[in-house]
Amino acid sequence: MRRKSIKGLLWIAILTGLLCGATAGAFLSLTRDLPPIIALENYKPSAITRIYSSDQVLIAELFTEKRNPVPLSQIPGALQTALLTTEDRRFYKHNGVALKGILRAMVQNVRRGRFAQGASTLTQQLAKTLFLTPRKTLLRKFREAVLALQLERRYTKDEILSLYLNQIYFGSGAYGVSSAARVYFNKELDELTLSQCALIAGLPKAPSRYSPLVNPDLAIRRRNIVLQQMRSTGAISEAEYHAAIDERLEPPGPNPTGNNAPDFINHIKQQLETIVGPDRLYKGGVSVYTTLSHQLQKAAESAVAEGLEKLDGRRAANDLLNPLPQAALVAIDVSTGGILAMIGGRQESRGNFNRATVSKRQPGSAFKPIVYALAIERGFDQHQKLLDAPAVFQSFSQGEEWQPENFNNSYAGEVTLRWALAHSKNIPVVRLMEKLGPSSVLQFAQALGLPSNVTPNLSLALGTAEVSLLELTASYAVFANQGKHIAPFGVTSVVDDAGHTIWKTRTKQRIAMSRSGAAVMTNMLEAVIREGTGRKANLLPGPLAGKTGTTNDYKDALFVGYSPAIATGVWVGDDDASTLGPRETGARAALPIWIKFMEAALEHQPQQYFDIPDDVRQIYIRPKTGEVLSATHRDAVPVIIKRGAVN
Repeated sequence: MRRKSIKGLLWIAILTGLLCGATAGAFLSLTRDLPPIIALENYKPSAITRIYSSDQVLIAELFTEKRNPVPLSQIPGALQTALLTTEDRRFYKHNGVALKGILRAMVQNVRRGRFAQGASTLTQQLAKTLFLTPRKTLLRKFREAVLALQLERRYTKDEILSLYLNQIYFGSGAYGVSSAARVYFNKELDELTLSQCALIAGLPKAPSRYSPLVNPDLAIRRRNIVLQQMRSTGAISEAEYHAAIDERLEPPGPNPTGNNAPDFINHIKQQLETIVGPDRLYKGGVSVYTTLSHQLQKAAESAVAEGLEKLDGRRAANDLLNPLPQAALVAIDVSTGGILAMIGGRQESRGNFNRATVSKRQPGSAFKPIVYALAIERGFDQHQKLLDAPAVFQSFSQGEEWQPENFNNSYAGEVTLRWALAHSKNIPVVRLMEKLGPSSVLQFAQALGLPSNVTPNLSLALGTAEVSLLELTASYAVFANQGKHIAPFGVTSVVDDAGHTIWKTRTKQRIAMSRSGAAVMTNMLEAVIREGTGRKANLLPGPLAGKTGTTNDYKDALFVGYSPAIATGVWVGDDDASTLGPRETGARAALPIWIKFMEAALEHQPQQYFDIPDDVRQIYIRPKTGEVLSATHRDAVPVIIKRGAVN
């Protein structure tokens, strides 16, 4: 009898050992590839990179997941309570896994014949979010529970709650409660009402379904359920409940970072990816500080929209409906090279193709100042004469004859350089180009920041070489900046999430022409506005200088000009290089946009004057003939020339 008992006990022991071994093996098999919880010690969630204007306005956010981690102390108590009430009321009492809930869910799943209830604690939801896939299986639930137990052993409840609130997806691209507050209400966390806290707390159950941007009615219904639960548990009073229930769900309004300077943002992205790397740029939560003025950007948007609206109206009258014309604008700080405003196209197409930087178009007559500037550098005077009469020129590239014409085929005989530029005469500037040599002009253009990889020929004097609006505007800034060229830039500094500056811009400046030559050139371009093709801008407070540009068949219309502080270029045209319409010159299509923008730009600027260096002097002339007059003569116009020049 004793032998049988011993034998039975041995068999029980063996079977128990085998069962325990099998269980342990199965457990090890199911958990051997689970991620180590200790990885959370070095875990850093991807954060939002924020881009700011020079006037400290948030103009863009870059992210792979819209996430803005914040400490638990900055998350409203009402939001924490609302979340725990609806998601896990026993959060501070259980060990990470709610066994009763799991058993209840298993019964429901068996009854329904499918995986309907998950019975996850908040800790399990966090474990799933951080380490597992969302696929509903019994194996995943088991692994989720194991990870939840490990999380509870290693971290405090507050640490787990903080991780949850910063990690869980709340729909519409928002990860974490801070991003949810911004996406749904355009608010910071401390600005949320009880009703708004309840709405956010109700989202994790089905973020895409309950998003107020997708289903506002369902979002309100879910919010009300959360509020009812908070009332039933005593978390809020009856009065607080009714006040929150009655609060309307207001549309979030325009996202403060949704449509601010998209062309500018895309322009600087490539540079930022080089500076900090793509991974850090989109996940590292750095702060980027730029040269862009939010105030001037808004002024640019308004000016371009108004100018295009008027052009659309004129084209409709001429049965020119398609395609819609495009426009670009870029403004640069003359002294620093910082980009102040940038528009790359119509409102509906901005951010896709930047016509201010990428598009290369002929500048037309807007290139003429480059030729005149080199002439001034070579010793010509602005009151020196050139012949404005029909002429035949020999092409330098092919030896063929070329006969350019003036606009409207009108000719004025002998005229000064100043008058010829102010009235945008073609023949005089081609004659000047012939004297200087096309290769020399191209070399000088390169010094001003324009491309020179084109074949030198006389037609370049009329702006046949393609340039970007940014390049052309930066070249004009040289005249306002005492002959110094500064490469235009958009980013001033990049700061990491700890507040340390990790990159700061270094401006690239060089002497492109003499200070006196730049002053004389500016004086000549002032004549364009005072007495020439840009005289519509005379209504603005001066001093101002600039030049119109129009290409053949009215395909491109430009105006590039500057004050002592700001250089601005405007281009208008069709992407397919078709005509803008009859008489759509730079003065008609582009200059009004420039005027409206500069009016806003100059409104709060202190009175400034163009540079007058010591090696220039002032004389009085008759503008067209160059005859030197007394200061009191009725036809006398003051001009500056280099000292030592012949009167």
